[in-house]
Amino acid sequence: EVQLVESGGGSVQAGGSLRLSCTVPKSWYRNWRKAWFRQSPGKEREGVVVISDNGGVLYLADSVKGRFTISQDNAKMTLYLQMDSLTPDDSAMYYCAADPRRYPDYDARNGRIPRTNDFNYWGQGTQVTVSS
Repeated sequence: EVQLVESGGGSVQAGGSLRLSCTVPKSWYRNWRKAWFRQSPGKEREGVVVISDNGGVLYLADSVKGRFTISQDNAKMTLYLQMDSLTPDDSAMYYCAADPRRYPDYDARNGRIPRTNDFNYWGQGTQVTVSS
């Protein structure tokens, strides 16, 4: 049973913005790590951003730094991904993920970036299409 529900995807022209939302079950919200991943056709699913149980950013992909921002609304138990200055390379299915484990520590310099098996719970995905 899918318990993470994403929304907010759509089609936008390059340079535009979108805000994705992910509702998280109440029992998971405060104590679980949460993340956004994305997957384009023919490519592996890649981590975009990971936050800790207290909302601290544990990982942010270099490709989105300065353009994407993650935030939370604790009252609504909702995770957001604000995406600005979108490019066609950002086109993908975006997935929300969550997991109660408090490891690993991510370090892109050492090659330890988010992996899909770091998270056991996934939403169904929301499509983002950016046209040039």
